[in-house]
Amino acid sequence: MLNTTKTFKQRRIRAHIISVHWEHKGEHNMALPENRTCCVEEHGYDRILNMKKSLHFVSTWLKTVFEEPKHGNQAGTITALDGVRACAILFVIAFHIDWTNTNYEKLWNWQSNPLATSVAIAGGTGVTLFFVLSGFLLFLPYAKALLFARRWPLARSFYIRRALRIMPGYYLSLVLLIFLSAPQYLQPDNLPNLGLFLTFLMDSAKETFRGPIDGPYWTLAIEWQFYMILPLLTLGILLLVRRVRLERRLRAVTLCLFGIIAGGLLVRFWGLYFLNNPSATFLVPRPVTNVLLFFTFGQTGKYTEDFSVGMLGALIYVYAQSLPPEHVFVQTLRKLSLWLWGTGLLILTFSAIWHLQANPPTPAWPFLNPLMPYFSWLSEILLAAGYGMCIIAILFGPRELQRPFTWAPLRWIGLISYSLYIWHLPLIVLFQTRVLPLLPAMNFYLSYALYWVWAACVIVPFCVLCYAFVERPGMRLGDCWRKAIESRYQARHQAKELIVTDHKEAVAVPALAKDEALRT
Repeated sequence: MLNTTKTFKQRRIRAHIISVHWEHKGEHNMALPENRTCCVEEHGYDRILNMKKSLHFVSTWLKTVFEEPKHGNQAGTITALDGVRACAILFVIAFHIDWTNTNYEKLWNWQSNPLATSVAIAGGTGVTLFFVLSGFLLFLPYAKALLFARRWPLARSFYIRRALRIMPGYYLSLVLLIFLSAPQYLQPDNLPNLGLFLTFLMDSAKETFRGPIDGPYWTLAIEWQFYMILPLLTLGILLLVRRVRLERRLRAVTLCLFGIIAGGLLVRFWGLYFLNNPSATFLVPRPVTNVLLFFTFGQTGKYTEDFSVGMLGALIYVYAQSLPPEHVFVQTLRKLSLWLWGTGLLILTFSAIWHLQANPPTPAWPFLNPLMPYFSWLSEILLAAGYGMCIIAILFGPRELQRPFTWAPLRWIGLISYSLYIWHLPLIVLFQTRVLPLLPAMNFYLSYALYWVWAACVIVPFCVLCYAFVERPGMRLGDCWRKAIESRYQARHQAKELIVTDHKEAVAVPALAKDEALRT
């Protein structure tokens, strides 16, 4: 009661000061009675208080949503990878906005500004960055087990967490988009194609690759298939290096990863050859070849070399984290970090130019024509190498290089990047087809800016809600199941060790008694 009375007195004093102020100015001294001035002031003050409360609630909720626990050394530099992931999704969004109605051709004349055009439409390479990051992050526990003979990660736990991470958001968007924009997939003739979407094989058929439901879906198929084979790949590496001494494991695992990269390039080369030559075959009939291509290549390859570059980066990172800061290996990485950063940016710039030259309507760099026959199977590994160098540079570089990627708003964008990746293109198309025509005619640059306003004010908030109410519950459930599986495994392992110990003791006691009897 005292607080309420005090607050009311403060409002009355504030209202009295305002009325005296207007009286001193000679304005509204008769137009606003004191009680009306009081009511107006109290109403405005209440609105400000409510606005402050709302903003405080939203900011507190966002901090709760984006709050992530840190583990050990990852609390420092690994957080920068959230910012890197944000850059990847921003690249992809920029790419789709620039390609909408060929906006990049209207922003400037590509013939007079080929470098700017190359960078503007190279945002699609953000997909490659996603693949490199996935290889890096998912290989970390396997790298520790391979290098230091630690406990092997449980495949069942890995598969459950990956399924609960990717499936809830994907299947929800698939159902909504089919009902809202692609109902033809519910027709009997399209049920086989719908089955490809349901089983994450939509990258393998022309009808579903970058199909009408959602163009970016094909990369989710690539990610899912990588999840399926990663435990098998790492198990194969373990079988090859298990007899190698621990001090030589780094070299052995590195050679295995280079072998996987070479295998990925070989699959891409032969896959493109057979895809471009429908009658060609090798050792088996062409129908069998087509089945093999369906599962091992798809339409543009499985991008194994991209994931392997990220795995190689994870191997370097894990090994360096196990060494003292003054070790020559760590010091060399820190000294070379800025060189790696610059080299990576140069490689990415060259790749952007190469991609523009591969686009038939815009042959802006004729000096690259001799390299064009190699573009289809070498461009991805070049991009992956550039992004891999930049990631290593960020992880081992100075704080000035890491700081932009650890900026909280950028990291938050990285945390919702999965929802952004799924939903940004349908919502951009919605703006282009349903919202923009309702607006009055305007300058092209203003309409282009409105795409980004739409992305910031509609797409990002929508994806925050998707992350909070769809993704996070799945992630929490995956963590709970992982802990339960690992606790059961540890209990079973401890029970086995106890049985072995008891057995050894039971064998040892009669042996000691026999020795004692012989002595006597």
